[in-house]
Amino acid sequence: MKITVRTKHQNYTVACNEGERILYAALRSGAPLPYECATGTCGTCKARARPGDVRSHWQSAPGSSYLKPERGEFLMCQSTAHADCEILVPGKPAAEVAGGLLPEYLKGALCDLRMLTHDVAAFDVKLDGTMAFRAGQFVAVRTAGLEGYRAYSMVNHDERTDRLSFVVKRLPGGGFSNWLFDGSPQNQPLEVFGPLGRATYDPSEGKDILCIAGGSGIAGIMSILAHSTRAGHFEQHRGRVFFGVRGMRDVFFHEELSDFVTRAGGNLEVTIALSDEEVPASAQSDYPRLGFATGMVHLVTSERMSDQYGDAVAFVAGPPPMVDGTLRVLIVEGRLPASSIRYDKFG
Repeated sequence: MKITVRTKHQNYTVACNEGERILYAALRSGAPLPYECATGTCGTCKARARPGDVRSHWQSAPGSSYLKPERGEFLMCQSTAHADCEILVPGKPAAEVAGGLLPEYLKGALCDLRMLTHDVAAFDVKLDGTMAFRAGQFVAVRTAGLEGYRAYSMVNHDERTDRLSFVVKRLPGGGFSNWLFDGSPQNQPLEVFGPLGRATYDPSEGKDILCIAGGSGIAGIMSILAHSTRAGHFEQHRGRVFFGVRGMRDVFFHEELSDFVTRAGGNLEVTIALSDEEVPASAQSDYPRLGFATGMVHLVTSERMSDQYGDAVAFVAGPPPMVDGTLRVLIVEGRLPASSIRYDKFG
């Protein structure tokens, strides 16, 4: 099918396969359409079409709360077209994809599933092919028997790889997370679409980095730390990481984060923020290379950073309320320009 996409600045003609999400068809063709989560949570990819031209596959998606159905608005990431049609995208076009890394569909199989905490698991996907991606990007993942895609940031980073690593937190009613925790998904086939996202790290920028993550949002930050460490970033620049969890039993990647601190030679600080409990006396002795604080992660960031933001590039990832609170801190207190703030919201 042929879809004509009209934006405020340019028009695009997109070839869309039957049953393919409109947003995915546009992105793989190189059209820089607006999106954030690409899985129905944020509402950024809303568009308009004539009634009957498109069909939504998730009417109750959280992002649907931003739509006006009477105006023909829909989420491109949750909708398919059934014939040639024309859609209007009112949102601001996204920046062009750096390095020409257009997303594509790949097949793979789930492997190496392991528990990190009582409600956080890690798993890998062994791809049938290889994927190149930038540190901080994510993919949309789908498995047979579960409707729709889920967005997960890569923990690892390589220039090109056939293996992607992820973390997932178990959520009440979460179809994919319950499938992981309760089923027998080892070696089960998965479909991956990516890479996606523009909250990416580029060592050539030559700036200090500030990373703030909530829960499983630390995944993309780990990819950024892996790339920046390998690129020698901390030989000339500093880094600060703030990782928010509820309590000590929810901390994971403590050994990996400690290793990054050691390899940075004094130019990387990592602070674990505990939102629901006081820091136990044993925390510092158990994890001597990490710092600890009590409070919501965006508030701990505010207290610890004070006037030390400088011209750093900030990366933020986590649940929408945590990301929104952090953005306010970075803009109001840190006075960082929009070009220096990169974020991902995952519901």
